[in-house]
Amino acid sequence: MTQLSRRAFTTTALASLLVGCGGRGGGGEETTAASGGSRRHRRSAKSVPSPRRSEPVALRIPAIGVDTPVIRLGLAPDGSVQVPPVTAHDRAGWYEHSPTPGQTGPSVILGHVTVGAYGDGVFRHLSRLHRGDRIEARLENGSEAVFTVSTVRTVAKADFPADDVYGDVDRPELRLITCGGPRAGDEYRDNVIVFAALSATTP
Repeated sequence: MTQLSRRAFTTTALASLLVGCGGRGGGGEETTAASGGSRRHRRSAKSVPSPRRSEPVALRIPAIGVDTPVIRLGLAPDGSVQVPPVTAHDRAGWYEHSPTPGQTGPSVILGHVTVGAYGDGVFRHLSRLHRGDRIEARLENGSEAVFTVSTVRTVAKADFPADDVYGDVDRPELRLITCGGPRAGDEYRDNVIVFAALSATTP
């Protein structure tokens, strides 16, 4: 991710996402994060060919029943990072200034945990993922990038690990981000972050 986009994301995206995750839709879940996190010196056990660059159009996470379209998220006129709209048919969103899934670097996809009066968001059960779970990103060109979860972390907003999430890596990785932890009024206290690495591709 470029220095400009990383700075914009770090300073604005999570604040915007947390606001969007508020509203009615059930209490927050307590989660237990897996030990450790994504580190830039970690490497895959084997090399996986990257798919051709193409924007994501759908995301599937079988372990938690997610099968959702993916929309593009950019920067709003005020310079903040966009988040998915709060709608009845909630969708995940790929941040367009991060790599496309399967390309070298951390591809970032955001989703809501709740969507106000509409109830559960697309990433409502993201914290239930475990190491080894499969994530499938379908790309616009018809190919698919398959990722394997390495770590799930729940962190306080004040301790958000920006370097681990947005820092440069030399292999294709994926970050899924939503809200989590206890609620304070209409907002969640924490973020849930899933770290995953490319494990397979299909033409």
